[in-house]
Amino acid sequence: VQVKVITITDRANEYAEKVTSALKEQKIRAELDDRSESANYKIRAAQLEKIPYMLVLGDKEIEAGTVSVRTRDGKVMGNMKLDEFAGTVAQEIRARKS
Repeated sequence: VQVKVITITDRANEYAEKVTSALKEQKIRAELDDRSESANYKIRAAQLEKIPYMLVLGDKEIEAGTVSVRTRDGKVMGNMKLDEFAGTVAQEIRARKS
């Protein structure tokens, strides 16, 4: 898994499903974590699984149509448009293959 999509509230589940399927369409291995746990718990679990990117989604991200990006090492990259994030990750994947 290259990207873990994490929801903050249940209201974000529908948006998170759209984000996850959009990433999968671009051949990015993404997984949705919509369990009823705290966001911090889910972020920590993803870090322990050594997943490179986490997309944290809540009400603000839904309103703005963005994703909040975090890396495995805890760096917060901030909000990005989904297309922008997917492009960055796809470029990284291509660079590793060569």
